[in-house]
Amino acid sequence: MLTSLHVGNYVLIDSLDIRFPGGLIIISGQTGAGKSILLGALSLVMGAKADASLIGEHGDSCVVEAEFDVEDTPSLQSFLNENDIEPDGGHLIIRRTIAPSGRSRAFLNDSPVTAALLQDLSQRLIDIHSQHQTRLLTDKAFQMDMLDHFAGCMSLRAETAALWARLASLRKEKESLVEKRRTAAEEQDYNEAVFRQLDEARLRSGELQELEAEQDQLAHAEEIKQELTAVEQLLSPDDDQLVPVDVALKESVRHLSRLARFIPSLEPLSGRIESARLELDDIASEITQLNARTDVSEERLQAVEERLSLLYGLMKRHHTDTIEALIERRDALSELLFDNSELDARIAAVENEIKAVTKSYDNLSDRLHAGRLKAAPAFSAAIESSLHFLELEQSVFEVQIGESDPGAAGRDRISFLFSASGKNPVDVAKCASGGEMSRIMLSLKAMMARFAEMPTLVFDEIDTGVSGSAADKMGSMICEMGKDMQVFAITHLPQVAAKGEAHYLVTKEDSVTSIRQLDAEGRLMEVARMLSGSRITEAAIENARTLLS
Repeated sequence: MLTSLHVGNYVLIDSLDIRFPGGLIIISGQTGAGKSILLGALSLVMGAKADASLIGEHGDSCVVEAEFDVEDTPSLQSFLNENDIEPDGGHLIIRRTIAPSGRSRAFLNDSPVTAALLQDLSQRLIDIHSQHQTRLLTDKAFQMDMLDHFAGCMSLRAETAALWARLASLRKEKESLVEKRRTAAEEQDYNEAVFRQLDEARLRSGELQELEAEQDQLAHAEEIKQELTAVEQLLSPDDDQLVPVDVALKESVRHLSRLARFIPSLEPLSGRIESARLELDDIASEITQLNARTDVSEERLQAVEERLSLLYGLMKRHHTDTIEALIERRDALSELLFDNSELDARIAAVENEIKAVTKSYDNLSDRLHAGRLKAAPAFSAAIESSLHFLELEQSVFEVQIGESDPGAAGRDRISFLFSASGKNPVDVAKCASGGEMSRIMLSLKAMMARFAEMPTLVFDEIDTGVSGSAADKMGSMICEMGKDMQVFAITHLPQVAAKGEAHYLVTKEDSVTSIRQLDAEGRLMEVARMLSGSRITEAAIENARTLLS
């Protein structure tokens, strides 16, 4: 339950610190005092939208903090555990701040959290019934929620919703796969032609550089041979009058070896000349071999140029400048052409899974339908009994279950039918007056409080359009709800206000809204004011004393 609320610089509230007990809590005040502002502050801390317009005139920022006692709320434990939230001594402290920029921050037990998490948490902590929430009666989703809570089908419905989401995902995947297969089939001929051209080209990584180098050699083959032959002639001349370098070096080694007997230091020089001779001999041999391999061939040059022309043409066509990119393109086309069998296999697998999930979904939908059918008569009878208690003695309330398109909540369409006269019930949106709608909504909320395990419930003038003894009975019903949970009732009706265990008064002075708990005397005077208006008479005070007693 909500144990305390702190508000700082929120709209017209300068500073507010207040604690709340359990049971039924009445909040009253004159029109325009700021009851809706107080409710807005509570909504903000529970995750409502925030902006800079909510900041008051007494500072650059605002803060709202609420403390909840969750020690006796077992329905919250699974949610808290899933989100790694550890209550501090059984308490949750939620704080929301708004900066001048309009940016808001949220904290749970001093740890930052998202507004989305607060919204999820608030659905398990508190239910706020605003003045205009009776419109929910015309909402088919709200009607289904009410029946499913009563029938105990919420966990079953969550499973159904999960299967429906899985079905949607599988169907989307199948559509994507089928479209991919269709596109592949349409482009099959073109892709086959391109692949065949690339495949027949026998592409090899590094080939382009090799061919360009070979082309350069072939184009200058005659010049290369001339130069190589000249080097050969210098190393090994054909002219008998010229001494080859090799012979000259051999002779030099022989002469130096003879002299080494007399000059020992010449021995190393002899060795060095011999090494140079051997190195030059190897060089001459390689030059001779290279000269022999150098081919002055117009045919080979033409073949190389034709191969280069083919490769250049392929690269231009496929907008690339490397053979490696052409090879990647060929391999990609290969996968596109020859992966259709895998596509077909995946489509078949997805179709089989769709059948299996559809079967499970249909089974859960049937169970949901059966649970709703079983619960509908008791649900209708309970609401009808509450309406009779609230002085709609002739009223009839029925739950109609029809068939709808499959969805996350199954294949049912829920409609609430109502008739104040007891004859020919029709959809509540078409027949109920404001007062009747308020009483129907109160009856539904009272039921939800029992079956949804909501620890705190806030009614914002749910008694609108009701007066007299009917208002008194609404107060009794709200009071009865307060025995099992914490209930806040914002009201203008003295019959309802007199039922509360605690009474808080909202006032506004000098454009500043405040709230305080009334003592016995203050409560007597406030109920008297609600009875008589601005001028409190002795008769109103006596009447208020009677109501409070």
